[in-house]
Amino acid sequence: MKRKLMLWGGVGVILLLLSILVSLTLGTAKLPIFQIAGILGKHIPWLGDAIHVSWPQSAEQIINKVRFPRVLLGILVGASLSIAGAAFQGVLRNPLADPYALGVSSGASVGAAFLIYFGLQLAWFGQWSIPIVAFVTGLLSLFLVLKLAQIDGKLKMETLILSGVVMQAFLGAIVSFMVSISKQVINEIVFWLMGSLAMRGWSYIYIISPYLLIGVLVLLSYARSMNLLSLGERQASHLGVNVERTKLVVLITATFLTAAAVSVAGVIGFVGLIVPHLVRLIVGPDYRLIIPLSAIGGGIYVLWADTLARTLLSPTEIPLGVITAFLGAPFFAYLLHKDKKTLRG
Repeated sequence: MKRKLMLWGGVGVILLLLSILVSLTLGTAKLPIFQIAGILGKHIPWLGDAIHVSWPQSAEQIINKVRFPRVLLGILVGASLSIAGAAFQGVLRNPLADPYALGVSSGASVGAAFLIYFGLQLAWFGQWSIPIVAFVTGLLSLFLVLKLAQIDGKLKMETLILSGVVMQAFLGAIVSFMVSISKQVINEIVFWLMGSLAMRGWSYIYIISPYLLIGVLVLLSYARSMNLLSLGERQASHLGVNVERTKLVVLITATFLTAAAVSVAGVIGFVGLIVPHLVRLIVGPDYRLIIPLSAIGGGIYVLWADTLARTLLSPTEIPLGVITAFLGAPFFAYLLHKDKKTLRG
């Protein structure tokens, strides 16, 4: 297991670093890769003093204040959604599950749309208002779903998924209603619902980073339990797993990660579906491998999706959620077709 983690983790980190460098060169202002390497290296202790500044000040401003924080945020959002997707797939024992299965994204969307509709984006917490409110409403939607899904104090997977679908439909209808009656801010609401990393600075990185760090640690500590859950709840219980506690902790942690990502970047679909599934195909069903490798793979995936979003029709920017949907919907159809063939077999 350790050898496989070192091998694929090393490959993933190398790909991630190369993706960061290439992504930073692309944009309205083309910057040579050696300049970007020098600008980034200038911030490394002991190495920075040895680097000679041979680039204009404007290039450094573009990298440090615009592109690099956006690239980092894309990596963090992708990692959060991918790990959350892996957790949902593990605890629900369903490869088609993703972070939006429990209505968290719709709950976060209600909070954000409410603020935008009433012009309260900066009312209480400045630029943090939408992320904080979206995060809280996302967690409230999870609380309602868990309450609906409980039977005699226990979570049943069948009722959990149905409760999530019902809650997502209801909250989605509220958002659609606000969009239909809004006139002045309809574009702003719709753009947020389609997901974007535009105009996101370092403060958004500070919002999501603690949740990602805590989420990774918690889910890694439950990786063995998720491996045993794949055998079935009864078998896992016989092997010493506290099934109800594991399901509750993993679902809440995955929801925290999803709500944090949605609150800073809007609704970005299919990341938590595609990346964990591809990782599982490469390294197998061991969640001790799937969770850390999904973090790296999700970062790479969202980084390149955002790079396409801001460069394909430059200077016009495509919403990030549109790009991930274009890439993810065919993949979801493939998984569904494969699942149907398996059932027929």
